[in-house]
Amino acid sequence: MIKVGDQLPTMTLMTPTANGPEQIDTGTFFAGKTVALFAVPGAFTPTCSVRHLPGFLDHADQFRAKGVDVIACLAVNDVFVLDAWEKSQNSAGRITMLADGSGDFTKALGLEFDLTARGLGVRSQRFALVARGGVVTHLAVEAPGGFDVSSAEAVLAALNA
Repeated sequence: MIKVGDQLPTMTLMTPTANGPEQIDTGTFFAGKTVALFAVPGAFTPTCSVRHLPGFLDHADQFRAKGVDVIACLAVNDVFVLDAWEKSQNSAGRITMLADGSGDFTKALGLEFDLTARGLGVRSQRFALVARGGVVTHLAVEAPGGFDVSSAEAVLAALNA
């Protein structure tokens, strides 16, 4: 599993835009900026839609005040699902949606979670990280079913430490 001090892997993800899906090279995306990235097991799932994503939306100004250039949400969903979720959450322009459709980036991080027995396939664990110039400076991975250490409030507290 990735840890504090590690460089994030360079891979291709997708993001929804007004002009349709676009590729994002993670090496370029994280270069030269501070990024707060949170990952969810799936778009439209209960905790993700009611608490996780809304928390980062509610605290976006505080993240920016702490020097965070970009807030990003990662999910092992296709870009069209993330586009619909972004619209339903009114998060366009405030949170960058990163679609890891096949879970390759999540697997490279060592943070995949096999929910096949529950009919959901391989997803991401719920986690949050802060990366500066692509190097992980904070990482918080939830216990299965948990929602404590990856919340917007917990990440903000870590940035204050």
